[in-house]
Amino acid sequence: MIDSNASNRLLLVEDDARLANSTREYLENNGYSVAVEYRGDTAVRRILRDKPDLVILDLMLPGLDGLEVCRRVRPLFASPILMLTARDESMEQIEGLEIGADDYVVKPVVPSVLLARIRALLRHDRRIIDAAKGPELATTSVGELHLDYNNRIVTWRSVPVGCTEVEFELLWLFATNAGQILSRDFIFRSLHGYDYDGLDRSIDIRVSRLRKIFEPDLVNPTRIKTVRGKGYVLVESAWQQ
Repeated sequence: MIDSNASNRLLLVEDDARLANSTREYLENNGYSVAVEYRGDTAVRRILRDKPDLVILDLMLPGLDGLEVCRRVRPLFASPILMLTARDESMEQIEGLEIGADDYVVKPVVPSVLLARIRALLRHDRRIIDAAKGPELATTSVGELHLDYNNRIVTWRSVPVGCTEVEFELLWLFATNAGQILSRDFIFRSLHGYDYDGLDRSIDIRVSRLRKIFEPDLVNPTRIKTVRGKGYVLVESAWQQ
């Protein structure tokens, strides 16, 4: 199935020329415009210069590794970054998400999985753009927590709080469903647009990041609680304190 939005420009940063060429061919056959960069140090300049709609970023690169590329470009590059990681490199996956990557796919890459993740990230990014163009301001509040969806602003006790795009989306999902237990399946489908595979840890990592920002006691969180065997819940009363 050809993607309906052929205008999306992707930058693939991958030093394995054979893999890069096969991946580019597959994505171009599905309606995307794909450029390839083979080194991490040159990728930083190219990402900031060309501003692609999405970057597919391998971890192991000459010049600079993928984590350092992500770290350098993230403050100046707002579009999605999808990292390619080895199956057993869970710490790199965690670090990538913490420094601003939006998602990851493990190697060896299954083309259909990569395509699904790309489509989900671009749909997510398009919703943000469309919301910003809307005539009405979408906001929500829980106690002293205030979120402005269109402008991507989080305010806690009248102080602006920095969040990545994916952290903001998760917090918005919690705040607009305050008091309700949200399963990982529901959260995953809401944020990514496809089903949870039972293995992906990105939701847990992002909950952990939000807790570091808002919880006074990380050992015993009270504002975003884990409900064993069911999921997570944002506790409305705890945000009044």
